[in-house]
Amino acid sequence: MTPIKECLENNNTTKKPIWLMRQAGRYLPEFREIRKENTDFIKLCLNEKISEVITLQPIERFNFDAAIIFSDILMIPYGMGQEVKFKKNFGPELGEIDLKYIINLGEDEFASKLSPIYKLLRNLKNNEKLNGKDLIGFVGAPWTLLVYMVNKVSPKNGLSNNFFNDQSLVDHIMLLLDKFIKIHIKNQVNAGASIIQIFDSWAGLINTDLEKYIYKPTKSLVEYTKKLGVPVICFPRGISDYSKFCSIVEPSMVNIDFNVDIKNIVKHIKIPIQGGLDPKILLSNRENLKKQVLKYLDTFKDHQYVFNLGHGILPETKIEMVEELVKIVRSFRA
Repeated sequence: MTPIKECLENNNTTKKPIWLMRQAGRYLPEFREIRKENTDFIKLCLNEKISEVITLQPIERFNFDAAIIFSDILMIPYGMGQEVKFKKNFGPELGEIDLKYIINLGEDEFASKLSPIYKLLRNLKNNEKLNGKDLIGFVGAPWTLLVYMVNKVSPKNGLSNNFFNDQSLVDHIMLLLDKFIKIHIKNQVNAGASIIQIFDSWAGLINTDLEKYIYKPTKSLVEYTKKLGVPVICFPRGISDYSKFCSIVEPSMVNIDFNVDIKNIVKHIKIPIQGGLDPKILLSNRENLKKQVLKYLDTFKDHQYVFNLGHGILPETKIEMVEELVKIVRSFRA
């Protein structure tokens, strides 16, 4: 049994598995070399051979307990026919929504556009370097994808005041996202993903209608994924009440962000927990890193817990600090 599956399926809390969100990314010099030669991010995500190399880079360096595929949550809007571009030092830019096209879009056509991602998973599943490790596939949650599709840029660059003006469009997109996200989940699982993580990166943006935009649509995906026979991790970043989220949505595991009170979390959440460390801690010094990491490991020492971050690893992170992080986690015994 893989370390993460063991954590999910029984109460052995002695060893804490570790992997990091965005572990295959810009902090790695070997990734930066590839990126120099591949400036179109979407094309890179759809190159299964290079994506396989990238996915394995952090496994080869740090021997993490899981690999997460090199891809992006915005591949779903791309598959639905919306233009997606990534602009340097700005982030994603999305084109206009062609609702009529999406309504008439068939499963085969959608899957065909994203087929290199499924080829990537099949290649990785058969790669001996992943022996004994989980292979994590992922999707964006409906709310977060809705935000990108309607806002057309990351909310970091401003959120439109007219976001909910066309309620009919918003409702249509939410329904269509449920359909196409499930197709993407199914195809990833069929291709070899042993775990699915659902990223709701902008869950913290909404304070009302959580039932409509967060709980109900995410629960639909969780139930669907569990029926496929694989566990599902949810990351509702910035949500105000993780305990309520877990009681309603019922994921296999929940990934927490770095703004939560972990002593309160461990008291009120009974399911396995992942993550929490502020990625900025990796930009500090070894002494502070050890202190902060041990705080999480000690707090969750009697809980089913996978060590991870409260958001993606930052590009400016030094390799030596990641090596130190892995060393601290590996040497910890509850």
